[in-house]
Amino acid sequence: MNLQELLQRIEGELKLKNYSQKTVKGYLVCLSDYFRYIKDVKRNPDISRIKTYLLEKQARGQSPQTINLYLNAIKYFYREIFKSSVLVDLKFAKTSNKLPVVLSRTEIEKIIDVINNKKHQLIISLSYGAGLRVSEAINLKIKDINLEELTIHIKDAKGKKDRITVFPEKLKLALAEIIVLREKDDYIFESARGGKLTERTAQIVFEKALEAAEIKKDATFHSLRHSFATHLLENGVDVRYVQELLGHSNIRTTQLYTKVTHPNLKRIKSPLD
Repeated sequence: MNLQELLQRIEGELKLKNYSQKTVKGYLVCLSDYFRYIKDVKRNPDISRIKTYLLEKQARGQSPQTINLYLNAIKYFYREIFKSSVLVDLKFAKTSNKLPVVLSRTEIEKIIDVINNKKHQLIISLSYGAGLRVSEAINLKIKDINLEELTIHIKDAKGKKDRITVFPEKLKLALAEIIVLREKDDYIFESARGGKLTERTAQIVFEKALEAAEIKKDATFHSLRHSFATHLLENGVDVRYVQELLGHSNIRTTQLYTKVTHPNLKRIKSPLD
């Protein structure tokens, strides 16, 4: 079996097991690189070579998240494709402890206010007000919105999980206007050419608004979701409810935001004051 055939087999298995399109693409890129590195693909893994391979990536400045992706892809390959009895018993690289970039409420308002296109303004407002990932925002359909209960049903989110999240009542009228007289299976945020907006289009909308609002933070579209979580915690919402709204499997992921919004820490005065 040549390399191309092997990659096609892996792609087929991943799709059969209902892995997300993003994971399928990521695993194929990682494994293609790994196979070129080891040259001779055997049924059982050479653990020492895998260690060397990952250490070389670390030495080149690859992030812990990227190294973990390569390791997960390699583990999947030997476990699920070649059914090897040799366990790839390597520990995961430590993930970054960097705090998320969070925008203040005033900065969020500035970003929204500088956007003239009503549809673009709404996608930014809703992504912040409901804590949406960019992929979730562009994939929203009219049937996913409950205007009466002010809830959104997020389907097939990260990890193929569904969840319910909330959105502010102040967006109810804007949403009602954009979905009126349209079919339930239509995307809420359609492109000018039909179909849904691309992720990149939504990201560009945010980037241009960030620049126009003259905000110097190193923020991305995902900072809207970070800000949603942080502001809920500042409002006194229990971290377990925030976890559910964000769709986090592990509460430790959600607890990272408590470091951003720690009220006692913010009350401490510098000795220079």
